[in-house]
Order: sequence, then C-alpha cells, then structure tokens
Amino acid sequence: MPAVTEPSTKSGIITSETGERHIPSSLRPDGSQRKEIKIRPGYKPPEDVEVYKNRTAESWKSRGSNGIPGAATIDTVPGDSKTSNKNAKRREARKKAKASEEAESREEEAQGSSSKEAGRALAVDNWRTSADHGKLDVEAENEKQARNLKKKLRQARDLRDKKDKGENLLPEQFEKVIKISELIRELDSLGFDPEGQPKEPTV
Repeated sequence: MPAVTEPSTKSGIITSETGERHIPSSLRPDGSQRKEIKIRPGYKPPEDVEVYKNRTAESWKSRGSNGIPGAATIDTVPGDSKTSNKNAKRREARKKAKASEEAESREEEAQGSSSKEAGRALAVDNWRTSADHGKLDVEAENEKQARNLKKKLRQARDLRDKKDKGENLLPEQFEKVIKISELIRELDSLGFDPEGQPKEPTV
C-alpha cells in the first residue's frame, strides 16, 4: 500500500503520495475482507461536499440570540427571574397548606368519637332534608306530567270537534282522538281533574 499524504475524509477516502485516491480495505463483522476501492480523479462523494452557508441567512437566524446590537449585556443571575420567584412562593404555599392539613388531621384524630357522633347527627339531618326534597321533586314532576297531558287532551278534543264537523282526519290525528279517555285516566291518577286542575282533597 502506498504512503498516505492526506488524512481520510468523512467518506473514508485516502490520498496517497502518488495522488491516487482510494478507500482502504477493511474487515467486515463476519471476518471477511473488503477490497480496496479506487476513486476516480475529481470525484467528490456527497458526504464530503461542504454545505453552502449564506452569511446573511445565518445572521438572520441568530438575530435574537445576541440581544440588541450596541446595547450593553446584563449578566442575569440564574434563578433571579420573576417566574422563579413565583415558583418559590408557590412551593412555600404548598408546604404551609400541607402542614396545616396534617395538623388538622391530628386534631380530628384526637377528638375521636365525638366528631363521629356529630357526623352521624349531620347525616341524619341531611337524610331528612333530602327526603323533603324528594317529596318536592315528586310534586314538581307530577305537575309537569299533568301540563303535558292537559296539552295533549286539549289537542285531542280540538281534533274531535273537527271530526264532528265533518272534516277528514289523518290516521295519527284519529289515534289522538281515541286516546282521550286514556289521558283523562292518567290525569286522574296524578290527582288532577279532566280539565287539568288539581283535585280538592276529600275530607
């Protein structure tokens, strides 16, 4: 092998003293030998081609990193910014909140059974109030259903009057007329008269 005058490039090409360019032989992972590859004169592989760098474009890319041209740079101490101060305050607030929660839990454990009894009494009161809410909800639901039934009943009676006058009804309209007695029964079960008014409680 001739003596080497130029160091190898990225592609591994070596130039000898005679000016010949070649890629030296090498050993494959399986132990076989690669042959030496001769490179023709003037050939430059893509990995050895230098990338063109436009100075204007490079300066445009790095325009914000150098600061304002001509202005004196201020050496900022790391950790001295507003955000780091806010984060430090938040960490302290979390620590204080955690400490106060732990203190409260210790006090609750010390009180023991008295707090359990108070909790049971509160639960009983909540149960009673929720039962009252349940009654109110049922009454409101009944009134809502009664309004819907009253509307359907009014429409069905109007259709019945049209039929009595001799007008032709569609099949859907005829079905509504047939359901008048059923709507009256439903209103009665909810505690309303056929006109949709609440019934007077009997003594």
